[in-house]
Amino acid sequence: MFASGSRHPGAHEADPAALSYRAAGVDIDAGDLMVRAIAPAVARTHSARVLRGLGHFGGFFRVGPAGPNATLVASIDGVGTKLMVAQLAGKHAGIGADIVHHCVNDILACGATPLFFLDYFATGRLDADIGTQVVEGIARACETHDIALLGGETAEMPGLYTGNDYDLAGVIVGIVDAERIVDGARIGPGDVILGLPSSGFHTNGYSLIRAALGLNSNDERVRERLRSGLPFNPSESVEDALLRPHRCYLPQLRELLDGDELRGMAHITGGGIPGNLGRVIPDGLTARIDLTSWTPPTLFEWILERGHIAEDEAFRVFNMGIGFVLVCARDDVAAVLRAAPEGLIIGEVIEGDGARVILERRSG
Repeated sequence: MFASGSRHPGAHEADPAALSYRAAGVDIDAGDLMVRAIAPAVARTHSARVLRGLGHFGGFFRVGPAGPNATLVASIDGVGTKLMVAQLAGKHAGIGADIVHHCVNDILACGATPLFFLDYFATGRLDADIGTQVVEGIARACETHDIALLGGETAEMPGLYTGNDYDLAGVIVGIVDAERIVDGARIGPGDVILGLPSSGFHTNGYSLIRAALGLNSNDERVRERLRSGLPFNPSESVEDALLRPHRCYLPQLRELLDGDELRGMAHITGGGIPGNLGRVIPDGLTARIDLTSWTPPTLFEWILERGHIAEDEAFRVFNMGIGFVLVCARDDVAAVLRAAPEGLIIGEVIEGDGARVILERRSG
């Protein structure tokens, strides 16, 4: 058993070649420290129309004066170094959908329905074909989910970016009734935790993935490695597996947003299940996750083996096959599964024992 924030002797713990996210260049702990450090400065900018403060998957701003309940929910994100895989592969269309789906899932975890989206595309030298592929991917995803692509910014910054390299960020704004915000406050002991399958790595952990597969240079050998078939599925190339679209969970969950079944939701991004589910578990409670309730896809296991990545590190960095988590009362499980039949029961909420999330393998 291992808890959020603790160490666990994974299968490769003693391997001197074992990779970690920190060794690959990303320090999750430093990010957490920064969030805590900036919290007081951010709080000073908040009026009474800002609800909940920092820490959830989106920020809440009441639209009208104190009376009306209509509340805007906003979130901003990027797609990380998955961009580098897309650039090495020369495949850019899916990246646009990735940023939209990531942002939609973030505000969905708050109980919000998306309204509009804005993008930011920055590059060293603008290649109109690449930029068009990316933005058309954004537009297609917005159209699919009834979101207005309200505007965006294209910035050409030679010297800051090299050649055609580019970065991408997105801002989404949605709406929720203040009385229907899903933030975990109603979660209690005995509640059931369900997981919805991911489509792959989504948009997180790619610095570690690239280190594990040796994708940190732009040369023909690396591109050939990307074009090769997966050893366990030769019909799919490595690049196509790594560029699988970030799944959007809005279609499955939209009908549940008007009900009371969902007490908590978590989008499983950087930080994995412990770092994201822990954001909605109230003080004094613990989410117990049974790791035997699902089998991580072979793609994940292959990356772990190639990079000698310890199990606890993997669950802290990757979604490990579960892209979105729902918490509901035991009596509401059937209703939730009717809307989201792919859902798997992966755990339960118990009285707290010092950790927000515990990952364990139960026997019997």
